[in-house]
Amino acid sequence: QVQLVESGGGLVQAGGSLRLSCAASGRTFSIETMGWFRQAPGKEREFVAAIRRSGRTLYGDSVKGRFTISRDNAKNTVTLQMNSLKPEDTAVYSCAARASASLESASQEYDYWGQGTQVTVSS
Repeated sequence: QVQLVESGGGLVQAGGSLRLSCAASGRTFSIETMGWFRQAPGKEREFVAAIRRSGRTLYGDSVKGRFTISRDNAKNTVTLQMNSLKPEDTAVYSCAARASASLESASQEYDYWGQGTQVTVSS
C-alpha cells in the first residue's frame, strides 16, 4: 500500500501564493504518476495537475499559468506551487497517486489518496 500525507494549506489573500506538499510512503516504487485534485463545498472534485516520474506534467485549464507541479523522486514528494490565487481556488486539495504512467485527469484513475488540506483564498 501507499500512504499520502499533504501539508501546506492555509488562508491567503487573493493574489497571494501557497505551496502544498505531499509525501508518499510505503510501496512508493509502485507509483508512477502523482497528482492534485480539489473539491470546493457543493462542487464535484476537480483535477488540478499531475506529474509523471519522468517529469512530464498535465494541468487543469483553470490553473494553467498560475500553478506549478513538481516532484522529487528520491524523496517521494510532490509539490504544488500556487501563485496568483483567486477566491475560486478555495477548496480542499488532495494528493493522489497511481501506478500507471499515463497522465490522467479523472479521479477514478488514481489508486491512492491523501486526507486533503484546506486552502482558503480571501477576497
